[in-house]
Amino acid sequence: MSKPLILVSNDDGITSKGIRVLIEAMCQIGEVIVVAPDSPQSGMGHAITIGNTLRLIETDIFNDLGVIAYKCSGTPADCVKLAKHYVLKDRVPDLVVSGVNHGSNLAISVLYSGTMSAAIEGAIEGFPSIGYSLADFSLKADFSHAIDHIVHIAKEVLEKGLAKNVALNVNIPPKQNQKIRGIKVCRQAKAHWQEEFDQRKDPYGRPYFWLAGNFVNNDKGEDTDVWAVDHNYVSVVPCQYDMTAYHSIAQINDDWDFMTNV
Repeated sequence: MSKPLILVSNDDGITSKGIRVLIEAMCQIGEVIVVAPDSPQSGMGHAITIGNTLRLIETDIFNDLGVIAYKCSGTPADCVKLAKHYVLKDRVPDLVVSGVNHGSNLAISVLYSGTMSAAIEGAIEGFPSIGYSLADFSLKADFSHAIDHIVHIAKEVLEKGLAKNVALNVNIPPKQNQKIRGIKVCRQAKAHWQEEFDQRKDPYGRPYFWLAGNFVNNDKGEDTDVWAVDHNYVSVVPCQYDMTAYHSIAQINDDWDFMTNV
């Protein structure tokens, strides 16, 4: 029986610690091919490159793992698109995985996440897809406690499948003295960033802005991704790219006064 084909990407860049951890984990399961950004692309959301060149260069960075890899000048979504149309050609991945991100992608952050954009792009193409994040922003973050959970979730998806066009947003707590308590399938917390812009001046006296702020969570539910990670569980949120607010269609049709050509 042939091994499953697994496409790996990320947003922290092909040289990040997290992607090597993910590649090593996926090598336990199947054949791995990597297409990842050549530089950090955090916070890019689902951006794609239009009107500029895209470069794709094969690299030997993961030769020690026996893995074929390409670095791409574009965004995470670009990486998955190029992987499908150029690198894989007639081959279809059994799984697309992205990460492991340095830092969480909880609640509203999923909309801005480059990590999840690669996974969502995989889902758009009809491939089972997972985005992995570790809730530790340190470049020296310890991923060792996450590997078994990363492998377990990937195996579950490969063996049991996902609903069509769904990607999983997986967030793993930082390493603590106690073991992770388990895995919880959650909803996205109704939380947001309370943004502030710090205005500063460059050496020439010209103003510029630095985005800052605080994460505000007023969602007290115990079924959310934020609650799960805060209580040392791995959170799994099924995500979709269809952003239609179905519950509002009837209300708008009933309440709004539309002009209709007869």
